[in-house]
Amino acid sequence: MESDIMQIKVERVPQTRIQEVDFENIPFGKEFADHMFVADYENGVWGDFKIQPYGKMMFFPAMLGLHYGQTIFEGMKAYRNDSGEVMMFRPEDNFKRLNVSAGRMCMPTIPVELMMEALKELLKIDAAWVPESKESALYIRPFMFATDEFLGVKPSNKYRCVIFTGPVGPYYTTPLRVVVEENFTRAAKGGTGSAKAGGNYGGSLYPTRLAQEKGYHQILWTDSIEHKYIEESGTMNVMFQIGDTLVTPPTGDTILKGITRDSVLTLAADLGMKVEERRISIDEIAAAYQKGELKDAFGVGTAATIAPIEVIGYNGNDMLLPSMDARALSKKIAEELRAIRYGEVADKFGWMVSMN
Repeated sequence: MESDIMQIKVERVPQTRIQEVDFENIPFGKEFADHMFVADYENGVWGDFKIQPYGKMMFFPAMLGLHYGQTIFEGMKAYRNDSGEVMMFRPEDNFKRLNVSAGRMCMPTIPVELMMEALKELLKIDAAWVPESKESALYIRPFMFATDEFLGVKPSNKYRCVIFTGPVGPYYTTPLRVVVEENFTRAAKGGTGSAKAGGNYGGSLYPTRLAQEKGYHQILWTDSIEHKYIEESGTMNVMFQIGDTLVTPPTGDTILKGITRDSVLTLAADLGMKVEERRISIDEIAAAYQKGELKDAFGVGTAATIAPIEVIGYNGNDMLLPSMDARALSKKIAEELRAIRYGEVADKFGWMVSMN
């Protein structure tokens, strides 16, 4: 059910913490803005809307969300364009995907227009936290979790939805070394791989640590049945340029439908690049590498935007990809995305949304 007419109670911080942040050197995910938006779901209705100081929340140990995995989230960014205006990148698409995740996890949806209004109000209050540097952005984290005080495996009757923000620098500062994962699985057919559910990420931590102990940054996930077909890279969608074609695995119940992924495919097609969304095996990647046809590989996601892959480990060997200077396609797409986000070119796709 939708909420009643939205009225947001606002409690501002007595004093901002912004002077504590070094905006010339912002680590990813460690700095948080002054305020957060909070809404609660009870008796079939979203209500009790408030913007309050960012801080601790109190819950009982028996809170259902802590025990049975009803937790979902999103990630998006806001930028300060060349005119000084704060702009959000495709926020409605992220909120729509939050509702897709909610449906899969047996949680209530929340109206997109409600979330957009809340986000705009939050950004107006914390607008000063949006970095001016084009190497940085304001990261936006909406999330929802079950709040019933109950021990038993069932959907909760109560939920909380929160949006908080924080300035961030680059997620990855160097090109990635990835290794093909042939034992562990990120997501299986019929599972929750298409939802941004917390458990998907918790399950990836151990195999990722094993990869890092071998000198890699991230995993190149393969399918759960044959461990043959590429799915994602770490927490990102992944793309390969083979010859003159950009190839990426199709989304489905094991692969997240990425907003950045869709943006990159749209831009590639607009630039005249041949694009294929299809299953691609690691053996096809290896064969293309041997023939000198593997021109590029990169992860795409909100946090990293475009993360170049420089090494793919497979069968005990490392495939060394072309230098960054030789990657014309991904460089061009990254430049186009950047120009759109900062208002340097016309936003012909209608991706940027003003906070006003």
